[in-house]
Amino acid sequence: MFRNRPPPEEERRVKANDREYNEKFQYASNCITTSKYNIVTFLPVNLFEQFQEVANTYFLFLLILQLIPQVSSLSWFTTIVPLALVLSITAIKDATDDYFRHKSDNQVNNRQSQVLIHGLIQKEKWMNVRVGDIIKLENNQFVAADLLLLSSSEPHGLCYIETAELDGETNMKVRQSVSVTCELGDTNNLATFNGEVVCEPPNNKLDRFCGTLYWKDKKYPLTNQNVLLRGCVLRNTEFCYGLVIFAGPDTKLMQNSGRTKFKRTSIDRLMNTLVLWIFCFLVCMGVILAGGNAVWEREVGSLFQSYLPWDPPVDSFLFSAFFSFWSYVIILNTVVPISLYVSVEVIRLGHSYFINWDRQMFCSQCNTAAEARTTTLNEELGQVEYIFSDKTGTLTQNIMAFNKCSINGQTYGEVPDPLGPQPKKLDFTPFNSLADPNFCFYDDTLLESVKVGDCCTHEFFRLLSLCHTVMSEEKSKGELVYKAQSPDEGALVTAARNFGFVFRSRTPGTISTTEMGRPVTYSLLAILDFNNIRKRMSVIVRNPEGRIRLYCKGADTMLLERLHPCNQRLLNITSDHLNEYAADGLRTLALAYRDLSEEQWEAWAKSQRGAEKAPDCREERLAAVYEDIEQDMMLLGATAIEDKLQEGVPETIAVLSLANIKVWVLTGDKQETAVNIGYSCKMLTDDMAEVFIISGNTVQSVRQELRAARQKMMELSQSREEGKEVFAEACFLSRDGDGEVTEAEKDERRPASPVCPASLFNLMDNISGEFGLVINGHSLAHALEADMETEFVSTACACKAVICCRVTPLQKAQVVELIKKHKRAVTLAVGDGANDISMIKTAHIGVGISGQEGNQAVLASDYSFSQFRFLQRLLLVHGRWSYLRMCRFLCYFFYKNFAFTMVHFWFGFFCGFSAQTVYDQFFITLYNIVYTSLPVLAMGIFDQDVPDGRSLEYPKLYEPGQLNLLFNKKEFFICIAQGIYTSVVLFFVHYAALANATQSSGEPLADYQTFAVTTATALVIVVSVQIALDTGYWTIFNHVFIWGSLGFYFSIMFALHSQTLFKIFPNQFHFVGSAQSTLLQPVVWLTIALATAICVVPVLTFRFLKLDLRPQLSDTVRYTQLVRQKKRKLVGAAGHWRGASTMSEGRLGARSGSRRSGYAFAHQEGFGELITSGKNMRLSSLVLGSFGSKHSSSWIDTLRRKKQPHTPPSTSGDCSPAPSSISASAPPLSNSSSMLGGSQDTPIEEEAGTATAQRATASLSSETNGAPAASQGPAQSHSTVSCTDPPTGWTLSLGAVQEALFGWRSTAPCTNAATSAPT
Repeated sequence: MFRNRPPPEEERRVKANDREYNEKFQYASNCITTSKYNIVTFLPVNLFEQFQEVANTYFLFLLILQLIPQVSSLSWFTTIVPLALVLSITAIKDATDDYFRHKSDNQVNNRQSQVLIHGLIQKEKWMNVRVGDIIKLENNQFVAADLLLLSSSEPHGLCYIETAELDGETNMKVRQSVSVTCELGDTNNLATFNGEVVCEPPNNKLDRFCGTLYWKDKKYPLTNQNVLLRGCVLRNTEFCYGLVIFAGPDTKLMQNSGRTKFKRTSIDRLMNTLVLWIFCFLVCMGVILAGGNAVWEREVGSLFQSYLPWDPPVDSFLFSAFFSFWSYVIILNTVVPISLYVSVEVIRLGHSYFINWDRQMFCSQCNTAAEARTTTLNEELGQVEYIFSDKTGTLTQNIMAFNKCSINGQTYGEVPDPLGPQPKKLDFTPFNSLADPNFCFYDDTLLESVKVGDCCTHEFFRLLSLCHTVMSEEKSKGELVYKAQSPDEGALVTAARNFGFVFRSRTPGTISTTEMGRPVTYSLLAILDFNNIRKRMSVIVRNPEGRIRLYCKGADTMLLERLHPCNQRLLNITSDHLNEYAADGLRTLALAYRDLSEEQWEAWAKSQRGAEKAPDCREERLAAVYEDIEQDMMLLGATAIEDKLQEGVPETIAVLSLANIKVWVLTGDKQETAVNIGYSCKMLTDDMAEVFIISGNTVQSVRQELRAARQKMMELSQSREEGKEVFAEACFLSRDGDGEVTEAEKDERRPASPVCPASLFNLMDNISGEFGLVINGHSLAHALEADMETEFVSTACACKAVICCRVTPLQKAQVVELIKKHKRAVTLAVGDGANDISMIKTAHIGVGISGQEGNQAVLASDYSFSQFRFLQRLLLVHGRWSYLRMCRFLCYFFYKNFAFTMVHFWFGFFCGFSAQTVYDQFFITLYNIVYTSLPVLAMGIFDQDVPDGRSLEYPKLYEPGQLNLLFNKKEFFICIAQGIYTSVVLFFVHYAALANATQSSGEPLADYQTFAVTTATALVIVVSVQIALDTGYWTIFNHVFIWGSLGFYFSIMFALHSQTLFKIFPNQFHFVGSAQSTLLQPVVWLTIALATAICVVPVLTFRFLKLDLRPQLSDTVRYTQLVRQKKRKLVGAAGHWRGASTMSEGRLGARSGSRRSGYAFAHQEGFGELITSGKNMRLSSLVLGSFGSKHSSSWIDTLRRKKQPHTPPSTSGDCSPAPSSISASAPPLSNSSSMLGGSQDTPIEEEAGTATAQRATASLSSETNGAPAASQGPAQSHSTVSCTDPPTGWTLSLGAVQEALFGWRSTAPCTNAATSAPT
């Protein structure tokens, strides 16, 4: 920890097999450390961290004061015991957390690696690997450090890696060694290798490496294609050797991980501020009382000097006032007792266990439960405004499935009834012995079409079996394993295999297939490789009959415009099918072919050879040649592949959106893939006014596109507001008989004047309408520059959904940091790979998904579970409850302690400001530890306003946490005001009542001990009644703790005032017999009852008036719950249902003439050239490793289809508004500089009027009484949409209360205005 760090590197020099040479540069070892402490540093470092807390330093200061006899009027143990307890509990928790970090570090550092030492391969731990070592990796092993690839088991030094932990992509990538080292496959040759690498210093750029290899007086350039990075996994390669360039913390993976940050909640930060305020308030009270002491000692105390002299060293009234000040600081310190911090830690621990024990967040498939890996952030879960999510493995399962297809105008794969019984999975084995048993398809009409020999269907699957770059390995007879560069290709080739067109093997010049049981070999003439500009790939093959044909597959936007004009009719039908597939969130490709004559082929091949040999502009020349041949093609059809989402992702995002939580996707994937998933999971929908694409390559172009997007948003928002005005005015006229509108009413509805540019953030915050933003990684790099931050944040935060593509791990963290800086909102990052660690550490809350990409993200996270859908319950249930409980706990805690402490302040004016305490010192010690600790703990751990089902059913309940409404500075001052009021009542009521009171024997009751016992008893009773009123959810623990604490108080008080203890400790127990004599007096109990009533009745009155006049949403939900419980047996199944067609017809401004492409293809350029060159093929067998393709049943039931009809559609013409966030269709993407679809009508989403709380309650009551909507009057005719998800039970309520409960607004006016008022 205290090691001297070496100076920063300018360049790195590494010599192979020479540790002595490399050690002089003091390069980092391969040992990683994420822990904070060790045995030596734990105690001092942990104590230093704990005393950075203002409260701990404050209590340490008080402890020092209490050790001074002249100052302290309380025993030192009243402070040191709670302080030691808090420090110990926190230290144990920190030590436990760090122990698990040490355990994780040891697990990684002790992995075995094979290192070449003195010519022999020896096993070494990862932590002992050094820069300059040569290590051997075997198939499916993780790369231990950043390596220069020297050689491999594959031809030409090739190897295949999976970089999922770095960039989230699971498609394999190719790396190749330098040609001069690729033959160093023998350990003897490697042992003599002494080349030196000079390269760039450690950095975080994953896609760039620049260096030079010097060997045998020659130098060879090195690029990123020659390097294997730590975190990659070696795939389909038997072994490879690499030279360690960067190790441990210098690796690019660790450079992107970011440093561990100490996370604190907003409540913690507010508490520090409040503690400082309270301390200032305490000093002010001390100054007032010390001033009173000075005046009293000078005016009155001097008269008693003869028999009541000052204690030494006090020799003047000023000195007496000085000591009195510190004495009062000690006495009044209980306004913030240290037990507060103990209680907070206990409550947070309880909330963490509730998360761990939640069976509804347990995944039976993975046998994984949710885990709260920290106990300090639970209430922050109830305040999240932005969620930053990875895509691969977080939103998706990373499994591709062939779902649907369109062949010659006929669509296949449709499920007849999504709500009915699922059809049986097709069995391909009797038809095809080479079929993949894991392949799932349900439409038997396609199989029948293949069996009957339909030529179009055969050509369709022939294309899929030939037009690809997949490699095949036949491990045993009939057991084929495909190795695909992308999972999309694997799914397509597997589909062709099952339908009788089996790809068997390939050579650089041939492709061998089995077609309907007959072996066929095609001559491979050319591969027109895929790239991100062409968005298509083609192959040219010659069949056994000598016919030459070009097969092409690619994006419909690129391929359909290259078809022969005779395809127009088929093009229209296929385009409709592509629309349907894209609306379902499927990844689409169009397929076409072209027959070539021998002369056409020869002429084109000559042009291609010339382009390949061109000295300059080779890529552009090849693209032009490819363009020439890919013309006048004949359309075959289209494919639709499902990138399987995790279960419940669309529903979860929809519900989180209703809770005013914005979801951003930050992914390393391509733009098309990310956008396609955005539509699949309903982040992007057709209800959005516009989806903007930011793709500029310069700072200026990015700035222009962002500004154009903002301008478009403001224009659409303004037109939407004008549409609202017209719609509302029409509804107003329909209600009024005379149809007159006053000028005042027009002024109220008139849109506001434009806001000046200086109010950019405020203006963008007020934008109405739904927008989406998609930005590429290179554009994001410019947007994150200092002078562009405001432009990007103001535009992106006005959008409902943001997708950032091709981003690096560090850029993910920068985006999160940007929102934290400019929006000051609580952020949550969720991911499952090592490439998400930096983002997870940067966000306020980090969530790790324990998925297919290892557990690196889980180890760095604050919370972990196995499914994205559990995020809904974590936030809306556990997070909201934790925030609610913590806020109620703090409000009550400050109230009860101000009520307790301020009595001393008032008493000071009646005891000569002598720092005399009102209560017995044992009562002062036990008040916060015993008498009032358990009830407030029970409330802080168990309390809830509504059940978990209602929290999910009404997402708007989450908003108070986002707005920080339940505990803020205003609520704090209200609490202390109530506490001060209670202290005034407790002191002065008892003082006035007992001043002239007498016992039944005639003896006066006005003595100090009677007053102390009476005031203490009344205080305990009042605060117990108050917490009973504050408790919203009663459990057995609440009853036992509240009433048990009262019983404990009386039991302990009678024991402390007993004769027995007085006889044993006469100097400690001065209140002997006071309890018995005081509490036997009726006047005492009458006084206590009066004080309790005066304290409680105003609170009850205020709460009843507030509940009646200004009820909160949670109050309304509780009321509806009570009504439903009472009327449950009478609730019928009647309700109005509107199908998808009604919704589509009624929605205003729907796009009918535009189409969104569903193209997404996770493919990279380069494999075509690799195959035709033959570099990746062995001479012994023309096959490579294995690639397993997993398939599972497709996810069909989207959120909209879960709306099950209870009765036939109403004949009254009522229609129910659907939430826009759950729409299944999608708008066209548009670039902000030239936006498509800009001329489309803007959807108008507005209600004619806002339902009042009374009207919403009445509507809810009518629902629970089973009254159909059609029977209501015109003013209250609202249709009912009921949607219930069985696992989580969230329900769409009445249209009349959508705005009140959910915040939804209608997307269409009702179809029959005469019988149904607009909602």
